[in-house]
Amino acid sequence: MAGRSPLVVFLYVVVVISGCLCISNIASSAKLRRNLFNQYHSLLLPDGKESTIYLLKDITKRYYFFLEENATPHFSITVTPCDVPIEWSILHYKAHVSHGKIADGFRFFDDLKSQSFSKTVSTLFHYKGNSVENFIGAAVQSSLFVLELLSTERDTHISVYLTTDLTHGNLFPELPGDPRIDVTSLNHNSATLVWKPSPSAIRNKEYIEYCLLVNEKHNYKSLCAADTAIRSAGGKHTKSSTFPISQYVDDNDNVMILSNNEFSIIHKTSNLDVRQICIGNKNTYTVHNLSSNIQYYFDVFVVNLLTNASAAYTGTFAKTLTEPKPKVSYLKDGKIVQLNFNGKRQKVYSFQYQAQHKKVQFTFQLCRGQIRAQILKNGKILVSETIQGLRHITLKGKPNEKYIAIVKSTELVSNSSVMVQASSHIFKPLFPFFPDSLKIKSFNKLRTCDTVTIAWLGTQERNMYCVYKKKVQEDEVWREMSNVDRCSGPNSRPKSEKVICKYFHDINVQRAVTSETIGGLQRDTSYLIDVYLMGNSGILVRYHSKLVKTRKNC
Repeated sequence: MAGRSPLVVFLYVVVVISGCLCISNIASSAKLRRNLFNQYHSLLLPDGKESTIYLLKDITKRYYFFLEENATPHFSITVTPCDVPIEWSILHYKAHVSHGKIADGFRFFDDLKSQSFSKTVSTLFHYKGNSVENFIGAAVQSSLFVLELLSTERDTHISVYLTTDLTHGNLFPELPGDPRIDVTSLNHNSATLVWKPSPSAIRNKEYIEYCLLVNEKHNYKSLCAADTAIRSAGGKHTKSSTFPISQYVDDNDNVMILSNNEFSIIHKTSNLDVRQICIGNKNTYTVHNLSSNIQYYFDVFVVNLLTNASAAYTGTFAKTLTEPKPKVSYLKDGKIVQLNFNGKRQKVYSFQYQAQHKKVQFTFQLCRGQIRAQILKNGKILVSETIQGLRHITLKGKPNEKYIAIVKSTELVSNSSVMVQASSHIFKPLFPFFPDSLKIKSFNKLRTCDTVTIAWLGTQERNMYCVYKKKVQEDEVWREMSNVDRCSGPNSRPKSEKVICKYFHDINVQRAVTSETIGGLQRDTSYLIDVYLMGNSGILVRYHSKLVKTRKNC
């Protein structure tokens, strides 16, 4: 278009479409051109950039873009709904003169004063739904295009990506010709998935990875849709750094797990649990710790780590098998049994115990990880809870009644261990009674450059308490705490970490508090403090580790 800038051409066309301004005035008024640009520039769809667009219910939103003459004649638009189904169309505006001859590009504007003007609108593409859709179009001359967007269900948001560089401008990873996910193995607590590799992953392994979503509700057609569902259900997607932790629970009860270069997030909300697992560029994965006889939905997304854009494989679903009944072992009165779970399968232990008296006490001491315990009598569940720390459960019944104790690992944590005991002699327990709280308190005002002061609760029984310290780096804290074995005693620790061992008790439980000042520490240094309660039978209780730090300046 001789003598005209693309901006002037666009402004002319916007005026023709809106029908609200005189074109001849635009040609002669630079001020009006500036005002019009200020009014419409926010509706220009950027080339080569993904845009987030918010839609109000039943209100059509329009975005404009145009292809210049002598430029690349092709374009690609990808629209990703992040919630409800939407309608969207691509309209192409053509300009004509009154005698039927089509103007060459937009040059009819040069002689607009002597010719009457009309326009033709054609719909190039129309779609309604919540799938990620892409349209590739072309124009033989300078053309104006309009993207119309409409949500009829509720307010929502979407992402739109426009590019005119079809060779190098593809933001999204490619899907294979067959994007289906196959379930190749299925049992009561795991499922093995296989899918064909993405061509993008084959060419660029270093910045392409696969992420899985596992949930019990339905399949998701985009990561954007899954994130919206999690947020609306009350959860929050939380990013984590890649330091080597095995488990971390954030303020929103999301559980993040990192092991063997696999990053998992378990979003826990009131009515939606979604497990997200990113596994690098492997195209097969076995999902463990599933519940039996439950239908799960599996989605796979190939993600470009440079652009954060993703493409969805065709989701699938499968129902896990019914869990086989566990073999029942017999639990002898007063005998302590240690159970270990390796995390590869949701193993279940089942024990039968016959009471000798009316009262019976089950004791569970968690060594590491997390387990769930159930106690049944005559087929009725009496107790069902997640065990944390040391737990005494006292039940009342009749002599010679039979109880069934079932212990299994949870779906959240692997490599768990627990000690179990059942006894009718509840007044002579092997496990020591423990205080109301196993927390260690530190006193900030008593902290110096080489000492810290701590306190903890005791009991009415005379027991020995041992205090240990360990110097740690701040970025090692979570790894140290996640690897703690609460059933291992002070004998497993170096003598250099020992602070003191002392006996303590108080008949008045309200006054059963003791403290200790730990000296000889280094300035501006972090330490993990541990307290062990040593019972008369040799069974111990380990308090929750406490992180303290000495002052930098004194």
